[in-house]
Amino acid sequence: MKYPACLLIALLAAGSIRAADAWKPLFNGKDLSNWDMFLAIPDPSVDLPGLKRDANGKYLEPIGLNKDPLGIFNVKTVDGGPVIYVTGQGFGTITTKESYENFHVRLQMKWGEKKWAPKLNAPRDCGLLYFCHGPLGVEHGQWPRSVEFQIQEHDIGDLYALMTRVTVNARKQDRLWLYDPKAEPILFEQKAPISNRCVKLGDPEKPNGEWNSLDLYCFGADSMHVVNGVVVMRLHNAERIDGAAPAPISSGQISLQTEGAEVYYRNVEITPITAMPAEFAEK
Repeated sequence: MKYPACLLIALLAAGSIRAADAWKPLFNGKDLSNWDMFLAIPDPSVDLPGLKRDANGKYLEPIGLNKDPLGIFNVKTVDGGPVIYVTGQGFGTITTKESYENFHVRLQMKWGEKKWAPKLNAPRDCGLLYFCHGPLGVEHGQWPRSVEFQIQEHDIGDLYALMTRVTVNARKQDRLWLYDPKAEPILFEQKAPISNRCVKLGDPEKPNGEWNSLDLYCFGADSMHVVNGVVVMRLHNAERIDGAAPAPISSGQISLQTEGAEVYYRNVEITPITAMPAEFAEK
C-alpha cells in the first residue's frame, strides 16, 4: 500500500514519538520520592547523636530505611541539568519502589572529588545494582540481594554477585577471574573457590570529571554491561539463592549505591526490550 508523502511523514513522526515515549525516567529530576533509601552502619568518625555505639565507639545499628541525617543523597543542578548528587559519606542505596523485567537502563555518571572513611585511600566506588529482591541492606548490612554492575575507578562494568549467582565466560589470571567471551562458562557466587567477582573486558572509562554513559540490558535471566558504547561483560542465567533451591531471577528493583566516594548520576531512564540488541550480538 502506498501512502501520500505527507501521511508517510506523519506516520514516521508518530513512530519516533512513540519510541521516545518508551523511555521512562527513573529519576524525575525534582526529588527521590520514587526511591527507597537504606543507609548502613556509619563509620565511627561520623557524629550521629542517638545512634547506639559500643564501648570502643563503633556504631551498633544502621541508620536504616528512609533516613538521611547526613544528607548523603541529594538533588542538585549540575552542568545545566538535574542530577542525583551523592556525597559518598556512608554506605547504602537508593532503590526503586517498582520492580522491572526485560529492560534497558541507561544513565550517566561522573566522579566528584571527595572520599570518606573508611575508603579514603581506595579507588572511588559506587554501583548499579539490578535484579534486587528481598529486604534492603541484607547483604553485609549494606546492599540488597542483587547482581552488581560495578562502578569503580577503572573497574566500571565488573560483576559482583551479591547473595545471588550468575554465569560468565571467564578465565583465571593470577587471583582474578577475567571476562573472556571465548572462555568456559564459570558460575560466580559468594563462596570459595570462585567467589563473586568477575573483571570486565577493557577500560573504556573517561577521565575523572567527565560523564560516562552506562547501559544495562536485562532480558530473561541474562544481562549485559555496556560502558561508553563498549560491551564489557555478558552474563547468563542469574539465580536467586534465598530459597530452598536456586531459582532463575529475571526481574527485580534497581539500586544506586553510595560507597565512600562523591558521585553524580543523571538521565537515569528505563525502557522495555523484547530481545538483546542486535548491534551487540555475540560473535
